[in-house]
Amino acid sequence: MRIIIAGAGEVGFHIAKMMASEAQDLYLIDGNEKRLNYVQSHIDVFPVKGDATNIQLLKEIKISSCDLLIAATSSEETNMLICITGKKLGAKKTIARINNYETSLGELQSFYKELGVDTIISPVELASKEIKRLITQSAFTDDYEFENGKLTVFGIAINEKSPLKANSIVDTSYLNPNLSFKPLAILRQGETIMIEANTVILENDIVYFISTPEGISEVTKICGQDCFQIKNIMILGASRIGILAAEILEKKYNITLIEEDKEKATEVAERLKKTLVINADGRDVSILEEENIGDMDAFIALTADSETNIISSLVAKSHGVRKTIARVENMDYINLSQNIGIDTLINKKIIAANEIFKFIRKGEVEAIANLHGVDAEIIEFNVKADTKITTKTLREIKFPESANVAGVIRDNKGVIPFGGFQLKDGDKVVVFCSSKSIHEVEEFFQN
Repeated sequence: MRIIIAGAGEVGFHIAKMMASEAQDLYLIDGNEKRLNYVQSHIDVFPVKGDATNIQLLKEIKISSCDLLIAATSSEETNMLICITGKKLGAKKTIARINNYETSLGELQSFYKELGVDTIISPVELASKEIKRLITQSAFTDDYEFENGKLTVFGIAINEKSPLKANSIVDTSYLNPNLSFKPLAILRQGETIMIEANTVILENDIVYFISTPEGISEVTKICGQDCFQIKNIMILGASRIGILAAEILEKKYNITLIEEDKEKATEVAERLKKTLVINADGRDVSILEEENIGDMDAFIALTADSETNIISSLVAKSHGVRKTIARVENMDYINLSQNIGIDTLINKKIIAANEIFKFIRKGEVEAIANLHGVDAEIIEFNVKADTKITTKTLREIKFPESANVAGVIRDNKGVIPFGGFQLKDGDKVVVFCSSKSIHEVEEFFQN
């Protein structure tokens, strides 16, 4: 597969890094030679110095034979122009990253598709929607819905009251009489453990489940948790994500937003209708205490600085805030956060890559998700007739051991499949698999 990425910034680099591991024919265009040299020293990519809007340059790298063109520069106008130009020159599929959070993606998609931009990715909007889901399901550390919630994959911590604690999966199967959920993996001290029948769950493990809507409350209960009611939320930072998250959440919750920059705080206060905007330095613990952080049910740190977000979230935890969400753009911190007490991370690079990555997966891929800190992917496939996955029951097809057919959407309803289940044409199937078994899994869904 021939892929061209325009923009070697953080988002472009992260996407290129993920795709390079898939042994793609990968080109990366950027006008900054120093940035290109850095990328080339870390991943296997063809660096191209220049302007990705330049028609001659695009022709020189054979844009006409490009399977996927991804415009991921920091300028959405440039990204649109790159995609429009690339499509006219023969690129099969184009994707543009945008930062516009004032217009919904739905309104933009159809308009720009006519111009040659096949797909628009807005990390800001995607991250804000993820925050909303995590606030709605307050006990979860991660949350990803398939087909508008017909199936949900989520992480949840095991506490001392859980009947799962110190027991194996097979010994606690009686807790799932309706077969409405299935445990998939454990995150234990930064290590991902794929669940088998004899796997023993320990206190403080974060266990990832897939569940139908009916099973979510059952899982929450047996893990010793409760989806507590959230009413008061404090957001730190009037970043693009912070503003959009406040705009979405203020319709249902009491929101306090703290922003250090006076001019920005004034501007945001005029835009947001119900949010209380405070001009103050949120890194100052005394300020947080003055603004009654102890009365908050959730704290969401969304500044551009990962360290500030982590530290302020820990301060919130120490003051009794039950739900903390931190925006962490530094990839080195991803595995640390849950070990030190932060409930959930938001990472724009991962969110954008999830959306884009489904276009390079083989088979009929509907969606892809990565869970923070977990060495595995969740892939939703459209099942086609005469593929290997439909030939026998799940027990008989010899699916990779490090992968799990986790859930199925059949006749518009979510189903949790077990060994005797057989997939058929028209099903949508959610597969949870370790990184090492992805290519093996893809073969089951190809004609």
